[in-house]
Amino acid sequence: MTPDASPQDPPDWRREFAEEARSERPDLARLCLLIGAVADPSVTRHDLNEAEIELDRLAGLVPYATRVTGDWTGTLAGLLGGREGFVGVPADYQRLESSLLHEVLRRHRGLPILLSVVWMEVARRAGAPVYGLGLPGHFVVGFGDPADLDLADPFAGGRAMTGTDAELLVAGATGEALDRSMLRPAEPGAIALRVLNNIRAWAAPRPERSDVALWAVELALLLPSHPARLRQERAELLVRRGDFLTGAAEMETYARVMDAVDPEAAATIRLRARAARARLN
Repeated sequence: MTPDASPQDPPDWRREFAEEARSERPDLARLCLLIGAVADPSVTRHDLNEAEIELDRLAGLVPYATRVTGDWTGTLAGLLGGREGFVGVPADYQRLESSLLHEVLRRHRGLPILLSVVWMEVARRAGAPVYGLGLPGHFVVGFGDPADLDLADPFAGGRAMTGTDAELLVAGATGEALDRSMLRPAEPGAIALRVLNNIRAWAAPRPERSDVALWAVELALLLPSHPARLRQERAELLVRRGDFLTGAAEMETYARVMDAVDPEAAATIRLRARAARARLN
């Protein structure tokens, strides 16, 4: 607790997210749980602690012998995908809670990246050399040396994947061949950004949930590395929600950034800012 805070002060989840994201070794579970806390006003610090405890409990069910056998994929598929029932179905893409870690731990359902986060955090606690792999269109987990491509698909209950499976997945999502750069393990900040991108994609066709799109963009902007275009997206969301002056001011700020790289785009953004200000008249 900060010196000037009182026990009655509500947690500042956004500040905590920013601090965690910019720490030397960001904690993936905490980043994802803080996203859920921003999303759900009913979440308390006790809920976040309970989620961490659940991850610890699941890790405690992993046989210690797995460290010797190295069969992390088979063991975790049997535990998480089988016994505990962590698996995904297409309908999960239509639910916001499928992107919120505390809800995924409660429902045992979620998007590929959130189920992968569960696998990664359980495996890490159990001592596995685990990493996340953000393939185009689908997130999976890997174990050991990334060059070995010992992969599993948590969305499919932990189905083991070969290099050929990964190539087919990428070809189906992009129509292109697998590039070795796609096999680089994902860092916690990049995973959090991808989670937030999924939330923005969920909110995009739901104009009545522009509040969700706005906080997802604002959290993404707190990450040390994020696309500059998110500033324009935030400005446009503010205008859409009726905050014309703030939105217009942010568009003009972003236009100044774009002057050096794309003057034509900068001019278009200034026109949008002028149109936003005109809506006040």
